Amino acid sequence: MEGFESMTNVDGVITRTEDARVPVMDRGFLYGDSIYEVFRTYSGVPLFYDEHWARFENSAALISLQVELSKDQMAEEIRQTVRTTKAAETGLDVYVRFTVTRGEGPIDLFPRADLRQRYVIIVKALQPWKPEFYNEGVRLAVTETKRNPKNALDPNIKGGNYLNNVLGVIEARALGADDCLMLNAVGCITEASNSNVFFVLDGKLVTPAESSGNLRGLTKTALRQACKANGLSTFEKEIGPAAVFESTECFLTSATREVMPVKSLKLTDGTELEFPSGGGSLTRQAQTYYKEFVDAYVAANEHRSMF
Repeated sequence: MEGFESMTNVDGVITRTEDARVPVMDRGFLYGDSIYEVFRTYSGVPLFYDEHWARFENSAALISLQVELSKDQMAEEIRQTVRTTKAAETGLDVYVRFTVTRGEGPIDLFPRADLRQRYVIIVKALQPWKPEFYNEGVRLAVTETKRNPKNALDPNIKGGNYLNNVLGVIEARALGADDCLMLNAVGCITEASNSNVFFVLDGKLVTPAESSGNLRGLTKTALRQACKANGLSTFEKEIGPAAVFESTECFLTSATREVMPVKSLKLTDGTELEFPSGGGSLTRQAQTYYKEFVDAYVAANEHRSMF
């Protein structure tokens, strides 16, 4: 990573990330009154940028925010920020997080109409996950901390208030796990702290239905498309804790994790379920199909490279 430097763009001013500043009166800082998306690049190609932007606009609509920057304007700001990192010269792929806050204003929950939005783009080197998370798998724990219900703070608002998820991870780590698996108020499985989850139930790949209260994952969607193209069906349904006892495999999906096997799941009663080390046969199929899907996407979108 020699020569690469993480850079951040705040309203068009690009500096080293460690030097970037946002005013303390910004509502994103004060209240988590912001929305964001994260994507990674492959050979400089931003993965699923159009889909990320569509979800970004959906988050904006859910918090009654009209984003001032267009999709192409944001892409150009991201591209300029990436160039300053020397990613092209070092050959490193990057992690990009772009955020829009409602702006800077007085300490008042109600946002004034004259607020000026602020955008923040963070570009850093893509950090690999621990090899053992793929060779063996990640450890999950079901937490007492529940996922926010849709009628309180919709999980499909990818916003700056992540305290619910933070508390879930803290609890899971205290239980000796790497990440949490969160239930909704009626006890159905939703998702991990920042990833969607799949189980193998009765020999089928099943993921919790969106009605359970989870983020509409882009990696999850892409994986389901990849599986379908290869003749492997996937299903969405509400999954209660009892069904988990019948599961034979489990894995997580996200932009940076891709398809990551789960090796153990600790339940609230202390029971610990074990899954095949490194993932079972369907997990490995899912990994292969997703990799092929991404390779095809990157090949078809080389012209969109940010390097």
